[in-house]
Amino acid sequence: MERFFRKAGALIYYSIAKHLPPSYSSVQIGQRAIRAFCGKLMLKHCGKKVNIEKNAIFSARVSLGDYSGIGINARIHGTCTIGNYVMMGTDVVIIARNHLFDRTDIPMMHQGFEEERPVVIGNDVWIGDRVIILPGVHIGDGSIIAAGAIVTCDVPPYTIVGGVPAKPIKTRR
Repeated sequence: MERFFRKAGALIYYSIAKHLPPSYSSVQIGQRAIRAFCGKLMLKHCGKKVNIEKNAIFSARVSLGDYSGIGINARIHGTCTIGNYVMMGTDVVIIARNHLFDRTDIPMMHQGFEEERPVVIGNDVWIGDRVIILPGVHIGDGSIIAAGAIVTCDVPPYTIVGGVPAKPIKTRR
């Protein structure tokens, strides 16, 4: 039965809800509630008062905490745990696995994928626009990821990071 609800949620989301105006639009037709409803059907876990924005694409293996959001045009591929009170900007990409490329005698596109490494985002995190988070990264509670950053390694709690690759800028404490 769970599988049926996930498929129904995905059908409603990808055919209708994904295309509705953003939540901040002057046109309010219940888009936030519709997308949250789809999230509750589709996601591994979906907390209360979530905000899934327009054109977001995400895996059913995402867990979304209370009062958290998935930003406009976000792409979340694979297993990702998002804590409570997480803000996510537009065009964020979260990847839980990469292509294999060890062999040079076989084209990379035929080598398959590495094993999935889930991404974990703590509570009260702010992820800026166009951030890319790579496989296996853990982002600590209270952290801020500056716009345009590429996060390749873990971010300690209450740390502000930015750049390519992302480096600590300062601490919030």
